[in-house]
Amino acid sequence: MNLPLMLDAVAVLPSGIALTLTLTVLSLTAGFLLSVPLAFVRAFGRPVFSCAALAYTYVVRGTPMLVQLFLIYYGLGQIEAVRASIFWVVLRDPFWCALLAFSLNSAAHTTEILCRGLQSVPKGAIEAAASLGLKRFQTARLVTFPIAFRISLPAYGNEVVGMIKGSSLASTVTLLEVTGMARQMVSTTFAPYEMFIVAGAIYLLLTSIAVKATQFLERRLSTDRRPAQRSRSRWRPPLPGQGVTTPLP
Repeated sequence: MNLPLMLDAVAVLPSGIALTLTLTVLSLTAGFLLSVPLAFVRAFGRPVFSCAALAYTYVVRGTPMLVQLFLIYYGLGQIEAVRASIFWVVLRDPFWCALLAFSLNSAAHTTEILCRGLQSVPKGAIEAAASLGLKRFQTARLVTFPIAFRISLPAYGNEVVGMIKGSSLASTVTLLEVTGMARQMVSTTFAPYEMFIVAGAIYLLLTSIAVKATQFLERRLSTDRRPAQRSRSRWRPPLPGQGVTTPLP
């Protein structure tokens, strides 16, 4: 193992983190925005629309993301109508092709995750919202979706981690994110072992941060607090001049 080369990689590869995070955050955001209406269609829509959404998620989730990326980056350019359209300005850029492929892939996975969460919402909560006079959109926005998101959060955390690692596929379409930078250094140093060890460590750090962030969000959204937190919350701080605190009823 060549330690000087690894130190060089430690100095160079972090320059690709910005592109890795940009692709990850933008694709997760776009995928989430697209998946919310699709999840409601999958869970509560009419059979024809639900089956159409299911067909989309089934095909995308059942095929490798690398194949999807190649179909968009290499395949669309073979269609003359696409090359003559205004969309070619975007689709000829590898960044936008990668972002489109990652967003569609993330949307398919997130749709199924949220769909399972929506189907797990207790019917009593929906009936209670209806008894209060809330309309269907208000019930979905204020009751159904918040509960479903809290239920789906652990699974969605796995999707975030998977997208961070999946962003490494962008290197196959000439983008210089972390893996792309590592491949570039390998072509000049002929030391793949050292370069990819450092690249793997960077991805490990990014995924660890994502896992911790998801766990923190789970605790913040959890309705069940720890006994120590409950016991502390039952005691009010003493008022000035009082020597004894009284527990809340």
